[in-house]
Amino acid sequence: MDPLTLLREYTIRNELHKIVRIGDDYRFGNDYSFPCTIETAYRSKHVQANRYTLETLINFITNHHLKHTDYIQQSRSLRIPAVTLPDRKPLLDYLTGKTASSDSIEFLKFPQPNETTAPISVSVSAAGVGNDENFLTDVRVLENRNPIELIRAVEKPLKDRESILMCKNRDFYSVFTAALRRDEDRQRAESFQRKDGLVAKNRIERGGFGGGDELGYDGGPKAKMHLKGSKIGEGVPIILVPSAFSTLITIYNVKEFLEDGVFIPTDVKLKQMKGMKPDCITVQKKFSRDRVVTAYEVRDKPSALKAEDWDRVVAVFVLGKEWQFKDWPFKNHVEIFNKIVGFFLRFEDDSVESAKTAKQWNVKIISISKNKRHQDRAAALEVWEKLEEFMRSRSH
Repeated sequence: MDPLTLLREYTIRNELHKIVRIGDDYRFGNDYSFPCTIETAYRSKHVQANRYTLETLINFITNHHLKHTDYIQQSRSLRIPAVTLPDRKPLLDYLTGKTASSDSIEFLKFPQPNETTAPISVSVSAAGVGNDENFLTDVRVLENRNPIELIRAVEKPLKDRESILMCKNRDFYSVFTAALRRDEDRQRAESFQRKDGLVAKNRIERGGFGGGDELGYDGGPKAKMHLKGSKIGEGVPIILVPSAFSTLITIYNVKEFLEDGVFIPTDVKLKQMKGMKPDCITVQKKFSRDRVVTAYEVRDKPSALKAEDWDRVVAVFVLGKEWQFKDWPFKNHVEIFNKIVGFFLRFEDDSVESAKTAKQWNVKIISISKNKRHQDRAAALEVWEKLEEFMRSRSH
């Protein structure tokens, strides 16, 4: 008797309770006994076309009432391979008798004992001879199968596609950012190599030290840049961000957004940083392979800036509130955004009122999605492109 057919009969007769596991075997009442890991005739269409084992089918049919996610977890806890989601309904319909057959079924050939094939030991019960008592008799059932199938018959996959995706405590964001950082480290190394070559070339051509990149800044501590009508002081350019948590970009999450192109909510970063607030963050544009990497300081305390520090301020992320610019060394926001490039970051589905004030200013409004993190990179590039355009227009 084929174990799949037998399991179907017991399911239709509502006699699953008569299937008992004893050691490494399943006993179907006093009729038959099969190894738990024996392969059945039901072949999965979605997991490398493997046949489902008897223990997988019995575990499934006795727990088919569970939601698939709960069933997957239950199977993993028992270390029993699970039935895939696409196979669930056709398999259940066949076992419960709703359908008479399935194209996933490929019954195994059981040859006669005199055939020369590899043996597999199966316990089969037989009716008693000469009396009404039943007893179990061990017989040898020969099956025409190649060695690979014999090995697979006793294998238990530890992981499959579904179990990996369903596993707990796996942080796919960390995997994503780690992959980005590996690529960016490679790009940074290539950029520094190009930069060293350009600096050496300039020194040879000029017969000394000097030069810089196209923005007038070579990343060194003594770099100088000039704006029309004003001078950017010596040192690294400064980007200001609000200190209020009501804004999307803060000193806590600005580095991941500008460098990695990933928006992380401030409250999440607060937990990761355990409340430690930095006074200053250094960020670099690392998306481009053809540019010398330029560093920027990010600060959120304008009141702590000295006069010479204000000469280095080149950009600001705005709240959309006038009071953000209180005590700034400028007449009004018109003068501010003539000398400093402004950005207003908002969620794309926020109300128009949230950007009402910012739209009246000369600032770049950039929208991001609340859920689609893969779109953050494009928004970060908008910031860099606007900032570089601003810097080029003010340099000479």
